Amino acid sequence: MDNKTLSIVSYITIIGWVIAYFVGKDKADDLLKYHLKQGFGLFIFSFIWGILISILTGVTGIYFLSFLSYISLILMIIGIINAANSVKKPLPIIGKMFENNFGFI
Repeated sequence: MDNKTLSIVSYITIIGWVIAYFVGKDKADDLLKYHLKQGFGLFIFSFIWGILISILTGVTGIYFLSFLSYISLILMIIGIINAANSVKKPLPIIGKMFENNFGFI
């Protein structure tokens, strides 16, 4: 697989991220490394966001708020579009936090 394909796969769940990380580890360019960081940051955000939404809907009893969980899906789609266009553009809202983190990538 080329780096562009691996950049796209890095946004598709944590399993896709792990595949993109290990397959592209030796031949990673800046684009792949950037999208691996954004994808891993999105996974962390989605995990924490899901817990917060569950607590919020459980405590308040307002289950209509569960529609906020779609934010992670929307960010994933935006990341895939950016990777498909070979653009190093941060994800809205959360992308700037993860640009320079995760030194292991």
